[in-house]
Amino acid sequence: MRLPPYAPLLFILLVSLNAELQATPAGSKCRTGPLDLVFVIDSSRSVRPFEFETMRRFLVNIIRGLDIGPNATRVGVIQYSSQVQSVFPLGAFSRREDMERAIHAIVPLAQGTMTGLAIQYAMNVAFSVAEGARPSQARVPRVAVIVTDGRPQDRVTEVAAQARNRGIEIYAVGVQRADVGSLRAMASPPLDEHVFLVESFDLIQQFGFHFQGRLCGVDLCADGTHGCQHLCVSTPGSFHCACNPGYRLAPDNKSCSAIDHCAEGIHGCEHLCIRSDGSYTCGCRKGYALHRDKRRCTVIDHCRFGNHSCQHECVSFPEGPRCRCRQGFDLQQDGRSCQARDYCNGVDHGCEFQCLSSGSSYRCICPEGRQLQADGKSCDRCRTGHVDLVLVIDGSKSVRPQNFELVKRFVNQIVDFLDVSPEGTRVGLVQYSSRVRTEFPLGRYGTADEVKQAVLAVEYMEKGTMTGLALRHLVEHSFSEAQGARPRAQNVPRVGLVFTDGRSQDDISVWAARAKEEGIIMYAVGVGKAVEEELREIASDPPEQHVSYSPDFSTMTHMLENLKVNICPEEGKGATELRSPCDCDSLVEFQGSALTALGNLEQKHILKNNGRGLGRGQESPKVVSQAPEEFTRSRQRLSPRVRAGG
Repeated sequence: MRLPPYAPLLFILLVSLNAELQATPAGSKCRTGPLDLVFVIDSSRSVRPFEFETMRRFLVNIIRGLDIGPNATRVGVIQYSSQVQSVFPLGAFSRREDMERAIHAIVPLAQGTMTGLAIQYAMNVAFSVAEGARPSQARVPRVAVIVTDGRPQDRVTEVAAQARNRGIEIYAVGVQRADVGSLRAMASPPLDEHVFLVESFDLIQQFGFHFQGRLCGVDLCADGTHGCQHLCVSTPGSFHCACNPGYRLAPDNKSCSAIDHCAEGIHGCEHLCIRSDGSYTCGCRKGYALHRDKRRCTVIDHCRFGNHSCQHECVSFPEGPRCRCRQGFDLQQDGRSCQARDYCNGVDHGCEFQCLSSGSSYRCICPEGRQLQADGKSCDRCRTGHVDLVLVIDGSKSVRPQNFELVKRFVNQIVDFLDVSPEGTRVGLVQYSSRVRTEFPLGRYGTADEVKQAVLAVEYMEKGTMTGLALRHLVEHSFSEAQGARPRAQNVPRVGLVFTDGRSQDDISVWAARAKEEGIIMYAVGVGKAVEEELREIASDPPEQHVSYSPDFSTMTHMLENLKVNICPEEGKGATELRSPCDCDSLVEFQGSALTALGNLEQKHILKNNGRGLGRGQESPKVVSQAPEEFTRSRQRLSPRVRAGG
């Protein structure tokens, strides 16, 4: 018969168990000092009821042999299958009787075998301070005893390594069908002292005596036979070797070798690492001095010696001092003096009107009567205009939310070129779909920033497209003085801008005509499926000046320049109008002025001749009477704009 591969280990274990069992008096108490001990018990369906009862007795017997108390050994028990259940935590009981009652009350879970999940729970929960474990700085050993009878159904290698790295010493006890490879993956080193395989649950009591003997064993470091080169560290019933700082444990787990911090790149030196036995020091390259943190390097301050002769600033470099000029100045060829920089001459400034060098930079300026726009380069065209402007935007479902955000951005770009103020341009906003809502009236906001913030806060309405209803609201409400419009006596232009992306679901003709009859200058902006006939019906004459269209929301910004020029009614006022002398209006105006002057000269000539008694008075009145008639006929031929005074 072929023996299993773990048979030699099992034989040695049983021999040692019997020896320790004989050496340990029954009922003796183990006094090892403080210890946090957690039992992780497999209660999967493969553990038969009578086997679980054997495990129950095993736990009770071990607890009876321990020195239980808040300042001695604290015990916690968890059971697991496909889930994890805390029987009682480390801080729950300080008396053996309470622990035994809790153990006798365990009801097996009888499901799968998720050993990795149980180790994770023990590491994160069972050994936490909240569950009764003592804090890590107290240096109380943490020991976990895992008892299982089968192969884990999840991964245990990584989570067990994490638990060991957190200072948890793991004993892996396998019974009957347990997988030796999994036990070795879970247990702490050395494996021959932490992995145990028992043939049946009946023999698990022998592990209990062995484990109790290890906890009650002597200090193996004290007898001097440990063989550690540097340090020996005692653990309950065992020991391990450690090394002095600057050394690491060799593969034999006893001797120590010096760590070459410089070669392994773990020194933290900024420039140079200089190796020494078991340690290192940092150094610096030429021109640098070691910082007081003994790792970083700082440039030697050559400037402090005062021999640089720099006009502005001296900067230290490893090879010596160099001069540097303040912002807005350039270093001259002598390497010391500085000259102010003409930014306008040396950069592509992009100013629309004029560039002006200013200190260490430049700025754009605009001619009198015009103001610089937000881009800092172009000059506005509408800062002196006084307008009551109401924007009516389509919020129907065909616009869609992402396009509605583009519409709001487009509205704010219009606001950017307006002189928004109570005395200048007032802006109101109306949104419509199947209903109409005033988002804010003309008189609410007094600055462009306030208007733009209010526009961004507008919420999308969706539903239908009742453009006619929106026009009625515009006429009846939006331009009322109650809504912030200025009285008609002030002659402030009233401008309505309707933005739509499709055909209206109601009639627009009546209220489009009514808006223009009320003296409102109407602009129509269409996008996508907007109907040209409706846009032209909404807009004032001429349509070419008052209708704008874009096939797509993302490209509609090209309409801004046209709106910029047309919405500003006072653009050019106050400046001398330069017209071509060949323009028809100029010729007619010149003709009228010439006829008036001719009539005045003729009248003076008649009066002079009458005074001299020339006897030509019969003809002279005809000339006088003809001049006004010709002037009248000439005035009738003038354009309406000239007749109205230019």
